[in-house]
Parts: sequence; structure tokens; C-alpha cells
Amino acid sequence: MIDTDTTLVIGATGTTGSRTAAQLIAAGHRVKAGSRHATPVPGAEPVRFDWYDPTTHAHALDGADRVYLIPPLGHSDPASVMLPFLRQARAADVHRAVLLSSSAIPEGGPAVGAVHQALPALFGEWAVLRPSWFMQNFTGNHAHAQSIRENGTILTAAGSGRVGFVDADDIAAVAVRALTDDQAPNTDLVLTGPEALSHDDIATIITEVTGRPAFHRHLAFEQMRDRLAAAMPLEFAAMLAGMDRAIAEGSEDRTTDTVQRLTGRPPHSFRAVAERELARSS
Repeated sequence: MIDTDTTLVIGATGTTGSRTAAQLIAAGHRVKAGSRHATPVPGAEPVRFDWYDPTTHAHALDGADRVYLIPPLGHSDPASVMLPFLRQARAADVHRAVLLSSSAIPEGGPAVGAVHQALPALFGEWAVLRPSWFMQNFTGNHAHAQSIRENGTILTAAGSGRVGFVDADDIAAVAVRALTDDQAPNTDLVLTGPEALSHDDIATIITEVTGRPAFHRHLAFEQMRDRLAAAMPLEFAAMLAGMDRAIAEGSEDRTTDTVQRLTGRPPHSFRAVAERELARSS
């Protein structure tokens, strides 16, 4: 069935936004693809959207009744930027909002956790996606992937802690269901892959798939924080390094059935994603 509703996908050229837009379009849904430069997205209406430029917000919202929310990157207090927009979206008759958060950030927690806490009071239909760390961190444009390509190393303060890394394609598949199912989830959804892996495991799989050696270099919290602070505010760098430290303490050592339950198929393994995204470029 062709859907007559319209979804504004914010961050439509990003890791999950691009995949969510593409999957919505493939399923026959109408999409407004929001990005800072209104970059063309096949099958969608490109619109300019900049969190820091409120003059772009009204046009992006015009005609949309659902919105996929990617928070402003690197902002330690995204609620200050997002909540005025979300109130505007509600006034513009958007009835469903799906927010991308993180498994490491609970409702009411730091950063986007405050937006999570506010969402149910703003929209009658909503969901918060809380994916574990992305598998694409090792295959795309993330610092880990760049470091792997440049010198075969993954640098973390996560020690031997394990993570239920999740494929961005699976996140997008859940986002599509959360946006378009007759009944909204009206809850938060923790998303993982099928197994919890350490960064040493990730390095081993990358080595086996690409034939090029990859190693995990263990850093102390302070080393990781200072490396990150070279490219971002110290407060945000400390938060990210703290997430690594939490991983070392077991905070992400879990898997969930959310992808299977919402999409009807099992989540992709890291080996499958590596074979799909790294073998072809090796």
C-alpha cells in the first residue's frame, strides 16, 4: 500500500538517516529529506534543515506528520536546541516522533536523555531508539574506521568489555516500523546485534575478513579523553571516554530481541556487516 503520510527525516544524509529515508521510500512512504545543504536523496523531497538555524524549521515541517530525529552532533545539551523545534513540530501537526538516542543514555540522563524524558509529553505517538554502538564505526567514516584504514589499530578505553554492536541497517529497519506501524511503540527500544563482542573480537574479525592485520590498543580513560578533546569540547570528550570506561565495567555486555521482534528477522552479525562493507573495499 502506498502511504499518503509524510515523514521528515532529519539527518537524511547520515548513517541512520540515509538508511531510514531509503527504506521508507522503498516501502512507498513519502519522505522529506532534511540536511544542512538540502542534499538530493533519490525518491525524497530534499529540504534544508539546520538545528542551529530556526529559519529552516518551518519549511522542513510543512506537510510532515512524522519526524525522525537525529540530535545535533557533539552538543552536550541538545535539549536546549531540540525542544523549541519539537514544540514547533507539535504545533505544526506532527503527531509521531522517533528519536535516535543511545543504549548508554537512559531517560533523563545526560545529553539526549533530557529530550527522551520530554518526548512523551510532547507527542501522543513516539519512540526512542537506543541502539548500542554502531558496527559502522569500524567500516564507515568514524574515527575507529579511519584509524583501522590508516594504521590497523582501534583505540579505546573499553578494555576487554563487550558490546552488542548493531548494524545501522537494522536500526533503520526498526525506525521505519516505529514511524509507520499503526500503533506507535510509545516506549524506548534498546537495539543490539546478535552477540556481544569485545574490541579485540572486532579486530580479529576485521583481520580475517580483509586479510589486513587489525589490533585493539587499550588506552586509559585519561588518554582517551585527551585524544578526543583534540577534536571536541573537553566536557563532551570526557563523556565519550566515560562511556568507554563503562563498557570496560560491563555496561554494554548484553543483547536484546528488539530487532527480531519489530522486523521479523534476526539482526545482522558483525562478520556479515564486515563482509558486506569491508571485503568489497579491500
